[in-house]
Amino acid sequence: MVSFDPETLLGEATLADRDHETMSVEAPFTGEEFATLPLGDERDVAHAFERAREAQSDWEARDPAERAELLLEYHDLLFDHSEPLLDLVVEESGKARRHGFEELIDTAMASRHYAHRVESYLDDESRKSPMPGLVDVEVNYRAKGVVGVISPWNYPLTLAVSDAVAALLAGNTVVLKPAEQTAYTALAAVALLREAGVPEDVMQVVPGTGPDVGEPLVEESDYLCFTGSSKTGSFVASKAGEQLIDCSLELGGKNPAVVMSDADIDAAVNGLVRGAFTNAGQLCIAIERLYVHESVREEFTRKFVAATEALDVRPSDDWAVEMGSLLSQAQLDKVSSHVEDARDAGATVLTGGEPLPDVGPYAYAPTVLTDVSGEADLARQETFGPVVSIYGFEDTDEVIERANDSMYGLNASVWTADTERGRNIARRIDCGTANVNEAYAPSFIAHDAPMGGMKDSGVGRRHGEEGFYRFTEPQTLATQERGEIDSPPGVPYKWYAAGMKRVFKLLRDVPGFR
Repeated sequence: MVSFDPETLLGEATLADRDHETMSVEAPFTGEEFATLPLGDERDVAHAFERAREAQSDWEARDPAERAELLLEYHDLLFDHSEPLLDLVVEESGKARRHGFEELIDTAMASRHYAHRVESYLDDESRKSPMPGLVDVEVNYRAKGVVGVISPWNYPLTLAVSDAVAALLAGNTVVLKPAEQTAYTALAAVALLREAGVPEDVMQVVPGTGPDVGEPLVEESDYLCFTGSSKTGSFVASKAGEQLIDCSLELGGKNPAVVMSDADIDAAVNGLVRGAFTNAGQLCIAIERLYVHESVREEFTRKFVAATEALDVRPSDDWAVEMGSLLSQAQLDKVSSHVEDARDAGATVLTGGEPLPDVGPYAYAPTVLTDVSGEADLARQETFGPVVSIYGFEDTDEVIERANDSMYGLNASVWTADTERGRNIARRIDCGTANVNEAYAPSFIAHDAPMGGMKDSGVGRRHGEEGFYRFTEPQTLATQERGEIDSPPGVPYKWYAAGMKRVFKLLRDVPGFR
């Protein structure tokens, strides 16, 4: 039976048998220590990769159906252990329990999705032959080897293992460096994988800091997954490039929503309150910019502010809580700085705009602003907190241009009664995912479709077949079944070349030779 006690969970970490430096892990609702975490270093990373490489060939050699059964068992274990697991998520991250449940659902969906598709994904594929009847061509897919995963603190359950699930099913082994602030949630997720039957060396966790564990992990990996800030992602990508390994990066966002004049205002308000304040806004795909048509701006703003003020914000693991705390003092300082900078530049705070010490030492009120200067940090940079700005617009082309006026391109939301028009607008916004009449949930849970960012919001995609094949090396296997690709004996090559030119011109539009 899996225990979620921190001391017991430490047994899931890959740490050499020696003394390690430790750090205090705080509960954001109280600011008090609830556990200490030993910090690994490059020696622990090297040890983990050595074990992972030894285990990888046997793991890849297993029938994909067998690996799938283990991940389906993991799917069930997530639900069987959901309550103690969510207790840990809430304590360690400070998020509302309902937002922790969204993580659990997403992790289970990723496991189910890829487990049911892995056999078809890994089947050898027959490809069009350049010379039908003479040459047979197929593609097979091989595992990359050992995949390194560096996961963030804001979604410590799903972002620790949802990428790993696809990598494991593809036949790779995985070494994970979770964010040190929320490493116990990652350890709990891996404990359940091992309970499901995934061998210990196949999925390992090395806790520690970015410089001490993250950098050597990049150097050891055959492929790298990183989720975090754009600044850190750029550094990680440069390190991956030095190693000549591929990587996928999901990075920051300053995500826009467009509310058209014919939108259902009540539905837009409800959906965008969720879209802005889920996990206290600490979500890369959260909405931070609201562009509302002038004809409905006053009504929308009034209702949006009222709905924001009605949110249940408490330091509790009660299911009724709608928003929890920021993670840390550093996050509180950043959010406060963005709001104060905007206010100093002339912005109006319609509600919120201040810390909530009665909720917790790092809690911040859900905040709505207008009249935000385009030069303010809040207008250009990712805030990653419970703060949203409202802007008016008159013209569709104008609002698309403003929505695209960002270095980011992760997620967008369009609200209109005319869903076809909404899709056409969404297609013109430069972002990896776009949603019509919701904020982010439909694309987030669409595991058969790719998810990722454009511009500074990332490289590569998770989810869908794109999120699976990134963990594979495609190999083309061509078999010469008859004849030779050369001039026949006794035929001068000049004559052969002239004949081939005529043949290829004749076959240009023949279906079997395209």
